[in-house]
Formats: sequence, structure tokens, C-alpha cells
Amino acid sequence: MNDNRLRTHLEPTVLFVDMNSFFASCEQQDNYWLRGRPIAVCVYTGARGCVIAPSIEAKLRGVKTGMRLDEAMSICPELVPVETSPDRYRAYHVKLISVFKRFSDDVLPKSIDEAVIDLTRYQLAYKSMPEVAQRIKHAIRTDVGDYLRCSIGIAPNAFLAKLASTLQKPDGLVTISPANIDEVLGKLALTDLPGIGHAMATRLQAGTINSPLELRYASPDRLKLVCKSIIGWHWHLRLNFGGEVDLAAHAYKQMQAIRSVSTGQRQSLEQMTTILRTLCLTLERRMVHQKVFCRRLQGWVRYSNGKRYEDGLTFSIPMQDGIELFDLLCSRMQRYQEAHQCGPLLNADVRQIGMGVSDFMPAESVQYTLFEDNTRKDKFRETLNAIKERFGKNSLIRATELRGESVKDLIGFGSIKDLHEW
Repeated sequence: MNDNRLRTHLEPTVLFVDMNSFFASCEQQDNYWLRGRPIAVCVYTGARGCVIAPSIEAKLRGVKTGMRLDEAMSICPELVPVETSPDRYRAYHVKLISVFKRFSDDVLPKSIDEAVIDLTRYQLAYKSMPEVAQRIKHAIRTDVGDYLRCSIGIAPNAFLAKLASTLQKPDGLVTISPANIDEVLGKLALTDLPGIGHAMATRLQAGTINSPLELRYASPDRLKLVCKSIIGWHWHLRLNFGGEVDLAAHAYKQMQAIRSVSTGQRQSLEQMTTILRTLCLTLERRMVHQKVFCRRLQGWVRYSNGKRYEDGLTFSIPMQDGIELFDLLCSRMQRYQEAHQCGPLLNADVRQIGMGVSDFMPAESVQYTLFEDNTRKDKFRETLNAIKERFGKNSLIRATELRGESVKDLIGFGSIKDLHEW
């Protein structure tokens, strides 16, 4: 299920579902008054808050993701700011995946608002893939939410299906096949292809590949040389129906937790410390859920002047406890301040705090020293997180979590691994 495969496949049997303005549509689904209005989902709804998801109506009025809220309001005075509701989006995501699995066992969630439905093994069951796509759209409206819309792309592989889903929004349905791929690619620029940003486009153009059509007809050896990696061969396979390279579900290589700091929060050292502790506990929860420990920790702070503080260290004994990670980061920040005779690293200029863990080891493989046995602590974390998952995140908390004010729950478009057991 959901495996990459290296064989020619010409039939458009892979569907890519992209929910349109997902966060905003979920808000409009649950609040009838918001329907038909331009709304902007924001983490914070102050003037300097950031729009993370405009509704379809807001997009038509020029509001874009990443705009400051005061700028968006100047463009669209009737804009309605709405604070994020992460639990709502997660719940709708789970409902959507449940609907998709009625049509195929081969469903791969790609993000909170995107999924691949592979129907390659179901060609005898479904005579018309566009008809299946219409049935999926209908099932979403009737069984998940009547105000939710999606664009569906159909193609022989996941990459081209994703590209097709971007070509007609909102509520689109587009098929890419060997019969029309040249016509489709001929209307696009390199940066219109998913996964090609300006840096990759510049590299391709330096190799005299200036358009998607030229990318399609370049030889695999030339593409590997221009891209300086096997990625060039992957592009050849995607655009020439030579195989599937985007369906594998990968395990965690790294986990990150990042928070932007609001104007009010950066005035309080306690609030910023609380944010850092929350990030550490978030990563603990993910590691417990995935049954892994980390052997590498990174922390960073970004400031309004563009400067950045970074720290990283490797452990001889793998770690999982969020409070231990938090204490370790704080002590290292304190030593940095003392060694360099500088002011507090968490100050009024902070714009973002983040941390990451990597180099994972399965929990059952962790060995302790002769003088340390953390079995009871590990079991406590596992039990604590199981209770939180079943009864709610605030059903049981440690005393260390009571310091400072609570930090608002956030969710990113890619934050779906914890919702699924691969």
C-alpha cells in the first residue's frame, strides 16, 4: 500500500484531493454567519497578526496568506478575522480520510488538507475515474460538511495528480494523461510545478532548461547532471510516466516545533519561557506517540533585526522527556549569556522561538547506564500522554506545566503525522 514503484504506468488512476481554503472553510462550516463572507484565519487577531488562511471570498478580494492583518483589512475592510481552532481542523481531517478510505485502502494523507487516493488496484471496480472523483466530492458535502469544497487532480502518478489539482480552483476537477500532458505543461512556468521553487528554477535555467516542456524532454542523465542528484531522474520519471516516486510514507527524520511570538508575549520573559517549555512538551508528546527517543537537539531564536541565536547538541543517552529538554536548553542559554556577557537571549526583539529533535532511536532499543533506570519515568510519560489523548490535553497535567500562562495551540498545514498510524 502506498509504495513507490518503478514501472511505466499510463492510465490516470491516482487522485490528489486538495481541500479549498481548508481552515477558513471549516470555520464557515461550523459558523453559518461566516458563510459567504471574506474571513481570515489568524493565530492572533491583533493588527499585527498574520493571515494564515484566507477564505475563498477573501482571496477574491486580494487577501493572501502571510499578510499582516492590518494590511489585509485595508485591502478588504469587510474582512472578518477568526482565531485558529486546531482541534476543529484535525477533526475534519480525520473525517475526510475516513470518507476517502471508502473508495480505496490506498489513501496517503500528505498534509492537513491534502491526500492521495491511489485507485491503480481498483481499475476493475471503477470504470471512470472522473466519476469516482465526483462521488468523492458528493460524499464530502453530504457526510463531512456541505460548505467544504475540494479540487481533485487525476493522473498516472501522484505528482501529476497534484499538479492537476492546482489548475482549477476552487472545486476543480482536472485530468492529466499522456494525451494532454504537453498541452498542460506548455502553459506553465517552471515554478508552477509543485516542488520547484525559485532556487531550483534558477539551477534548471542555468542548465538551459527553461520550461516544464524542456524539463519533460530532457534526458535522465542530463537532468541528474543539472540537478546534481538523483532528483533529476525523479523529474524524468514523474513527467514521462516512468514510475511512482511520491507515494511512500516516510518515517520521521526530524521533528520541529516553532512558534511566532506576539507583541504582547515578547514583553514578558515568563511568557516566552512558557512558549519554549510548550514546544519541548509538544516534541515529547510526538516522540512518545511514535515510540522513539532523540539523540540530537537543536534550539533557535529569531529576532526582528534578522539576527539569530542557534544551539545544538548530541546526547550519549537518548532523551524523550520534554521538561529535561527544556531545562537543558535554558541552562545552555544561561551559560551562553554569562560566557559572552550579553543580555537575555529571550528579550523584546524576539520574533520566533523554535526547536527540533532528530537522530531517533526506537524506545525498546534505549539502554541506560548501570546507575540509572528511568523505566518508571518512561512509563509515566507514556501513561500521561495516553490519558491526554483520550480525555483531552488539559485532563491531567504535571506541576511543571502550571508555571506561566497557557500558550495557544497551533497547527500547520503539514501537521498530520500524529493523526495517523502508518
